[in-house]
Amino acid sequence: MGHMTAAAAFARRVLLAAPRGYCAGVDRAVIAVEEALKKYGAPVYVRHEIVHNKYVVKMLERKGAIFVERTEEVPAGNIVMFSAHGVSPEVHEEAARGRLATIDATCPLVTKVHKEAVRFAKEDYDILLIGHEGHEEVIGTTGEAPEHITLVDGPDDVDKVEVRDPDKIVWLSQTTLSVDETMETVERLQEKFPKLISPPSDDICYATQNRQTAVKMIGADSELVIVVGSQNSSNSKRLVEVAVGAGADASYLVDGPEEIDEAWLAGVTTVGVTSGASVPEVLVDGVLEWLAERGYGDVDVVQPVQESITFSLPKELRRDLRAEAAAALSD
Repeated sequence: MGHMTAAAAFARRVLLAAPRGYCAGVDRAVIAVEEALKKYGAPVYVRHEIVHNKYVVKMLERKGAIFVERTEEVPAGNIVMFSAHGVSPEVHEEAARGRLATIDATCPLVTKVHKEAVRFAKEDYDILLIGHEGHEEVIGTTGEAPEHITLVDGPDDVDKVEVRDPDKIVWLSQTTLSVDETMETVERLQEKFPKLISPPSDDICYATQNRQTAVKMIGADSELVIVVGSQNSSNSKRLVEVAVGAGADASYLVDGPEEIDEAWLAGVTTVGVTSGASVPEVLVDGVLEWLAERGYGDVDVVQPVQESITFSLPKELRRDLRAEAAAALSD
């Protein structure tokens, strides 16, 4: 123990955020791939990573899923699943042209934003979509009404936004953004366009908001916050930003314990731990074990909110999609 007093040694602790990890949309999408493989046999093609997590994608590949970036990569007569992030109408058309049977695992909360985009475009509004350029969810939502949608990528983007009629505009957002930064963007937009209307209900989803609320609480009391999640996961990256904004000295995004640098622990008594919405709990367990081996075995759960939301599986899983795919071939 060196010269450290017993009391100081015991002061090391972990604050574990709850809620963390899987949201209802991710859980549904991952189970949908597993069920499709059980029911229809391999291969089942998935367009884009089903959820943004390396471990999950590898696990499903071992079970027989084949991930592709473009619909055209799927051979005719096969089954293709659309990821939780959603796709544009154009992708549904590509699948039909490619003679594919489809399973749509888009999160219902993303579908809600798509429907808002369609509705406001029909009423000829200019739609300001707050989100990250190039993210799959933004590409899918924009594809619902490309001629009506302008992307606003954060508060600094507001100055260059132009609309046809400042009296007829609405804002929508990606579901996985920073709540605080999005509200800042909205306030700047409202200053510029006083007639801007808001979506009927918040587009940032319950899970994104709850995970940010929890990490804010632990960030205020932790010198270091470890967020488990993959680099391409938007909601996970936001948790790192929120942790630092809440007062943590440092926060890092890791896929698992093998990516933690022991140097991060220097002088740290309290480590906060959370995980993004596409992260299985087994990866968090690995991080907690790694920390326990280094003296951070005392774990306190910080739970500001309870979650109980679940979604039913995509209805296409009730049909004989192999037969539909074969029929598409003979059309």
